[in-house]
Amino acid sequence: MGSLSAAVAQPDHKTGADLLGVLPQSAEIIDGHLHIAGVDMVELAREAGTAVYVMDEEQIRKQLRDYRKLMSSHWERIGVAYAGKAFLSKSMVKLVEEENCSLDVSSGGELAIALAAGFPADRIYSHGNNKTEKEIIECIESGVGRIVVDSFEELDRISALAAARGTEQSVLLRVTPGIKADTHDYITTGAEDSKFGFGLNEGLALEAVKRAIAAPGVSYEGLHMHIGSQIYALNSFSAAIEKMVEFIHQIKTELGADTGTLNTGGGLGVAYGVPDEPATIEEYAEVVVRGIKEACEARGLAIPCIVVEPGRSIVASSGVTLYTVGTIKEIPNIRTYISIDGGMTDNIRTSLYQAHYEAFIANKADQPRSTTATIAGKHCESGDIVVSDGPLQAAEVGDILCVPATGAYCQSLSSNYNKQVRPGVIWVKEGNWRWVVRRETYEDLLRCDLG
Repeated sequence: MGSLSAAVAQPDHKTGADLLGVLPQSAEIIDGHLHIAGVDMVELAREAGTAVYVMDEEQIRKQLRDYRKLMSSHWERIGVAYAGKAFLSKSMVKLVEEENCSLDVSSGGELAIALAAGFPADRIYSHGNNKTEKEIIECIESGVGRIVVDSFEELDRISALAAARGTEQSVLLRVTPGIKADTHDYITTGAEDSKFGFGLNEGLALEAVKRAIAAPGVSYEGLHMHIGSQIYALNSFSAAIEKMVEFIHQIKTELGADTGTLNTGGGLGVAYGVPDEPATIEEYAEVVVRGIKEACEARGLAIPCIVVEPGRSIVASSGVTLYTVGTIKEIPNIRTYISIDGGMTDNIRTSLYQAHYEAFIANKADQPRSTTATIAGKHCESGDIVVSDGPLQAAEVGDILCVPATGAYCQSLSSNYNKQVRPGVIWVKEGNWRWVVRRETYEDLLRCDLG
């Protein structure tokens, strides 16, 4: 990933138009204003208020369709399960169902939203490294298709709870393949030292499969892996796939058991700024599916059903966040702070793991980003920064500031720190817009406070 200073120095990266590659494909600049899906973002911000998340509905659908099309072009037994942790609402759940995809949930709350939206439970994958007994019961009793098992204790719980209800729960076993993906340590999940899954070392994963095959109330369906998030280097996936298929061969050889499904998780990176050059879905599909097929054929194994769980790459580039510039503070010979009506409560990713974003002024989108500014939030933390020393047009109080590529892990990681109300989510399509998640109110903050 390139540095912010490099982005500032390059003369070609000077207007909002240079960020069109990071924005939804429907984005265009008309009379100096940013438009997405035919909607003027400046007019929308002033009518709906800021801070606000805006997402292009058709862009989300296109990403899901591309995954299904490009994966299935290599192998007919393909599944695409959208990872709800990236962004989840009832409207998103309904869209995933309409696009004939499955859904990945990671908590009882995400499952509750999925069920409330009427999503077919048998198309749900349930994740989590410490599912409570209550959450497991909710999965079993609602008919969740597959629970991804993360520990021996959890396997025992599922077995006992399912058997007591006279049913059999299909499971995948999460395996950590021992691959250190090329990404930030906080979003690496497939290394040997991980809180997730069963490691291949010391025979732990093989013992887990052995127990799952023998356990009452449990049906062993296959394996799951996830090596991390925001990954650009596809060789990380190739290395993990080779290890997983070798493990499938070991299961067949030593236990005589077939592995019907290999779920490779998600992790494909997206562009957050001008320097970023992630792999395409087509390139990812080719590496994953071809890699599994070739590795299976080399070992004389039947090719399993291949499932992927993209989240970030479905919604990140579909979304932007709009803010209003509130104050401008110039500290001579140090930096200029542009303060906005949001910050770490609606986008904690910069503070959490130094995520890279860029910004531009939506009502001056055709003007040069000729100044350097730090976009600061309104909260009581010095680390409340969204963009550090990035290029920006000359800002004025009241300008509408746009941060692209915020469709993933912004709303879902949002908080009420400083008792800030969380922004709403607007979907745009064919020149129209609608709320899919309303903005919180002070009444919402007080609802659970018993006094």
